[in-house]
Amino acid sequence: MNFQTKVLLIGGGGYVGVELQKLLAKSGYQVRVLDTFWYPNGRWDNSDGDFISNIEYIKGDIRYKDVLRNALNGVDACIHLACISNDPSYELNPNLAKSINFEAFQLFTDEINKSSAKRIIYASSSSVYGVKTEEHVTEELSCNPLTDYSRYKVMCEDLALKKITEEKCLTIVRPSTVCGYSRRQRFDLVVNVLTLSALTNSVIRVDGGDQFRPNLHIEDMIQSYKFLLESKIETIDRKIYNIAGENLTVLDIAKKVQIQMNKKCEIEIAPVLDPRSYRVSGKKIELEIGFFPRFNVEDAIDDLKKAFYAGKFKNLDSDLFYNIKRMKTLMLNGSIK
Repeated sequence: MNFQTKVLLIGGGGYVGVELQKLLAKSGYQVRVLDTFWYPNGRWDNSDGDFISNIEYIKGDIRYKDVLRNALNGVDACIHLACISNDPSYELNPNLAKSINFEAFQLFTDEINKSSAKRIIYASSSSVYGVKTEEHVTEELSCNPLTDYSRYKVMCEDLALKKITEEKCLTIVRPSTVCGYSRRQRFDLVVNVLTLSALTNSVIRVDGGDQFRPNLHIEDMIQSYKFLLESKIETIDRKIYNIAGENLTVLDIAKKVQIQMNKKCEIEIAPVLDPRSYRVSGKKIELEIGFFPRFNVEDAIDDLKKAFYAGKFKNLDSDLFYNIKRMKTLMLNGSIK
């Protein structure tokens, strides 16, 4: 793809999306972002740099046909990131979550087929694997989703493969749990949670500890999307790729956090609340298109620590850092229907 390519990011105002906007815009892409912007930090402004001239923002709800059709008009590629993105937020209002995470995707598959977009990347999740004992979970293993959030991710994958016309290049990615600093920061992801706990308390509270979790630095996450946009169609079409980083136990993550702190922190083990455990392999995408992660969990912890001490996180109790808190706020004030 040439650098005048127009890319639509659906749900591009989120934790990953806002950093992806910047990467693509600075790389010369024309970026259009469709989002409800429930999180105001999901947009850049003129004070952030000249790259903002390459970004167009559309505030809208993906559940409406006219909104989708307008956003897709004239684009060359589309990266679909939109969803209610973690299990607690999903369970807060299952009907709402289903309408956004699945029913709106049904509408999307209809509209994308009518659009000018030639490449589509759908962001699924490595959580679709559920509990796995294999040392390396590959894309060929079965999906065993444990929650509605994960089940609808699998259903959307199937729907995309069945309904999106073969005239379009379709790629599905299953990212590991993303970590690190973002303009639209989240503190409800495992590495980020444990790092914040250490920065603000003398105790790092660990849920269980023996569960394996795949972790992916946010910079590697956004670079993988750019890599796919620039890969040969015949290589990536109708492919599913894990986007994987480091597979670590939750306790191992806590120990890495503990080492990087400037103060003494104790680790406290609590009963297991989330039993998911799996180790994801990213070998397929490395072998087929040459993408591999360049950052690790220590880098993510260090980035968060630097941002914390630089004062970039104002009011850590704000709902803007926690998806479920934000959802509750928006529901109470009638912003979500």
